[in-house]
Parts: sequence; structure tokens; C-alpha cells
Amino acid sequence: MSKTISIFGASGSVGQNTIKAIQAQSQKYDVKVLTAYSNAALLAEQAVAVDADYAVIGRSDKYQELKQYLEGTKTRVMAGEDALIEAAQIQADWTMAAIVGMAGLPPLMKTIEQGGAVAIANKEPLVAAGALVMAAAKRTGATLLPVDSEHNAVFQVFENSNKDAIEKIILTASGGPFCEMPYEQMKGVTPAQALKHPNWEMGAKISIDSATMMNKALEVIEAKVLFDVTPQQIEVLVHPQSIIHSMVEYCDGSVLAQMGAADMCTPITNALGWPERLQTPGDRLDVMKLRNLEFMPVDLTRFPSVSLAYTALEKGAYACVAMNAANEIAVKAFLDHKIAFLDIYELVSGMVHKCEPVDLKTLEDIISYDNSVRRQTESAMMSDNFQQTGT
Repeated sequence: MSKTISIFGASGSVGQNTIKAIQAQSQKYDVKVLTAYSNAALLAEQAVAVDADYAVIGRSDKYQELKQYLEGTKTRVMAGEDALIEAAQIQADWTMAAIVGMAGLPPLMKTIEQGGAVAIANKEPLVAAGALVMAAAKRTGATLLPVDSEHNAVFQVFENSNKDAIEKIILTASGGPFCEMPYEQMKGVTPAQALKHPNWEMGAKISIDSATMMNKALEVIEAKVLFDVTPQQIEVLVHPQSIIHSMVEYCDGSVLAQMGAADMCTPITNALGWPERLQTPGDRLDVMKLRNLEFMPVDLTRFPSVSLAYTALEKGAYACVAMNAANEIAVKAFLDHKIAFLDIYELVSGMVHKCEPVDLKTLEDIISYDNSVRRQTESAMMSDNFQQTGT
């Protein structure tokens, strides 16, 4: 029997690579749901290519456009936030959760309730609602499969049967496009510069997060949630070549590393086939061409975002929500030329350090607090220190 598949966030880079992996072995899969936020043309094209049962567009005003594209096909068209939740309740053996940002949290929780395998590609829900997500998976029997290249790498070499022997997880970071740029020059970085990652092709939000290394801060929190280790057991090293995607160090001195090309098809295919191995349609690593693998500590003067993750974890879950919410607002403001590059950290750090303890027990609590922090961050940008800079 074919495996049933749903992809939430099909129009993004992860979603597109997931479809690429599915098409490489199309006889194995029956696609139930594809979703996108606003790109009706691409979503329709994808739905036809994989013969999807449902195509769901997040923006209600795009419904008619999507319906016209898919007229005469078997694909049923849905639109709006409620439709995303409804689609998440359609049973699938394997679901890709790749909706960017906190918008992906409600459908992710509904998907987990169905109890299948859920490949998680977006960091934000785990950062903001990690305890809730893990508890739901435990309750329903859902299998969570990390797709971030770093966490998928850890997943592949993390021996659960020998967890007590694990001393630390080492997350690698490319260092982004400004790995060697002097701090003074970073003050004038433009969105166009920040979007040009040296190794990976990614969406706008994660590209900016990589440039500030806020993505690694989020990944520290994500690793703590996924692998149930202490923050002190998580280390970040800069590895400019992006060949070793992460490592796990054991008490016997062994350091197990996962290597691969800088191609998201590798972790996606790993998650898609788990517990089996599938042929990847992506690039392969040619070890004969390797000449140099470098590792160095993070320069926390230029990239203080990494240390902010440990501060947030020490404060508590509410601070992790605040860090993620403030970062989403700050990144959008930078992309819209409203704040400078280095202002991103200043805004996020300010929200993390000023936030007070809040008891977040439910999904509604988290969403309400997340919205509150977003409003506070937007207000902070209107202060004298964060007026439009013309970057």
C-alpha cells in the first residue's frame, strides 16, 4: 500500500524539496493535502503534479484564483485559517510541517492529534510550545521526525538506548554570509546582502536568521526540546563548509557526525523514508573533493543571538516564546527596511530580558502571549531608538 502524505507549507523551499523527493518515488505515495499561504499558481501546479486530494490556500482572498487554476481536476480547493485546521485533521501516514513561523503551530497540533509521523521543519512551534508539542506526541503516539539539517543529523547519530552515555550535542553553523565581516561593517548590512547565504538556498526568514545566527539560537532551544538534554549539553560551533551538519559526543570519546551535501533533500528524504533509507533526488557529497573541514567557536561579540538562547532557557518557556515572537517581528521589519540589521538582536534581546514569568499551560495561552510580545516589539520599534533607518 502507498503511504499517504500531507505537506503544510508546500510552496516554500522545504515544501518544494519534499515534493521533489516524493516525485522521485511517486508510486510509493498518495498525496492528501498541500497547503500554501498565498502562491495560488504554484500550489495549483504542485497539486496537479502529485494529484493531491486537497489544495488549501491560507489567504481567503486567493480562493477563487486557486479554484480557477484547479478547475477540471479532482483536487478539492479550500481557503483560510479554519481550512488549514480542517486539513490538518485529514488522516495521513506522514505529514511535513513546514509553515514558516508561529502560523504553523495550530495546524501542527491538530496534525499531531492524528497520531501519524510528523516531519517538523519549522523551528518556531518547538521553540514557543515545545512542552505542549512533545506532550501531545506522547499522548497520541505520533512520531516526530526533525527535518532541520542540524537536528536531523543529531537524530541520525543519537543513540537513545545509550542516552546516559551522551555528553553533548554539537550543533554546527555555517556562520552565514557575514562570518568574517567586521562588526562595524555589519551595521550597514542590507536585506539583499543578508539574503545571500553562501551554502544554502532558503526562504527569506530563515536566511535572515542565519545571517544574525538567530537560527542557531532557535536550534539550541529546539535541540533541548527534541532530545531532552540540558542546555549545558548543547554546544554550537561554526563550520563554514556546511559538510558536517551536527555531532553527538559520547562518554567513551566517540564523536558521531552526520555528513552530507548542503541540500535539504537529504534530511527530507531521511525523514520521508524513516525507518528505511530512500534514494535521494538531491545532491550527493563527494568525499574525494573534501580538502578542509574547519571548526571554530561562535564570536559572541558579533553574533550574541546564540547566547540569548541560553538566557531564554534559563528564564523559562515564556522567554522562549518572547524570543521567537520578537524575532519574527524584527526580521520582517528589517526586510521592510524599517530597522537596521543589528537592531534585530537589540529588539529581541530587549524583549527576552524584560519579559516577566507567565504561566503558559494551553495553546491559547501561548498564542495570546505570543501576540502580546509582538505588539510590544512593534511598540519598541516606534521608540526613538528604532525609527526608520533607510537601510
